[in-house]
Amino acid sequence: MNRNDLRRVDMNLLVIFEALMFERNLTRVAEKLFMGQPAVSAALGRLRDLFDDPLLLRNGRGMEPTARALAILDELQPAMDVISGAVSRAKAFDPATSCDVFRIGMSDDAEFGLFPPLLRQLQEEAPGIVVVVRRANYLLMPTLLASGEISVGVSYTTDLPANAKRKKLRDIPCKVLRGDDRPGPLTLDEYCARPHAMVSFSGDLSGNIDLDLAKVGRTRRVVLGVPQFSGLRALLAGTEMIATVPDYAACALVEGCALRAEDPPFPIDAAQLSMAWSGVHDNDPAEKWLRSRISQFMSKELDIPAV
Repeated sequence: MNRNDLRRVDMNLLVIFEALMFERNLTRVAEKLFMGQPAVSAALGRLRDLFDDPLLLRNGRGMEPTARALAILDELQPAMDVISGAVSRAKAFDPATSCDVFRIGMSDDAEFGLFPPLLRQLQEEAPGIVVVVRRANYLLMPTLLASGEISVGVSYTTDLPANAKRKKLRDIPCKVLRGDDRPGPLTLDEYCARPHAMVSFSGDLSGNIDLDLAKVGRTRRVVLGVPQFSGLRALLAGTEMIATVPDYAACALVEGCALRAEDPPFPIDAAQLSMAWSGVHDNDPAEKWLRSRISQFMSKELDIPAV
């Protein structure tokens, strides 16, 4: 196909093709792209004609891409990234007049402990923008970035897509939350003897804290797993339960209530909270503004009230 032939190709079809390859479901693609399902189905038919391939085949209740479709995706994605980046760099960005929609992925601890002051600043500078937050962790972040469902994410991260970039925001020191009224900090024996609550997005009842405890030959007893940090305030108050949480989540949880936060009675290796973003948005003026604000407000040291 020469350059003149490209005039026959609808760029919107290629965007729909990419979404179909990631979602593999017509309804989800329709929701993601704000289209009707019949329109997505019609677009799939046109894509099949364009590429002379079925592209997606029924497999039980789901759909699976053909080998040809996956090969096309591998060739098409880098080109679409380049086009998207070129268009983005051509746009000026004025926060005061912008009506852009920003899609951010965040782990629950970052959303609960660090997002509120960031949001206040974003709304002050850019009152017309829309911010959509998606729940993300180190497992979900690569897929959300690769599919374009988010442009930037904040979480503890491990593997990322090849074109993604990453910046460390801060270390994640831990604090022990407690809601009892006994004086003095917990000893290691008391810490291990107490029942523990744990925030677990996946439902697991062990994590890095248990690995650090194992280094000193100890274990803990987790009696409660919850999916988000906001519930800990009511759950711990007036009980013997304790929870070990990132310092910024502890700062938000102790504010205005009877909970208190103290240092753990054993060494905990601090993980890192990072900001990750797709390389295609690296030079986008709007995204650069957003990332600068995330870095500014999510890297700040916190003043946690002493026990």
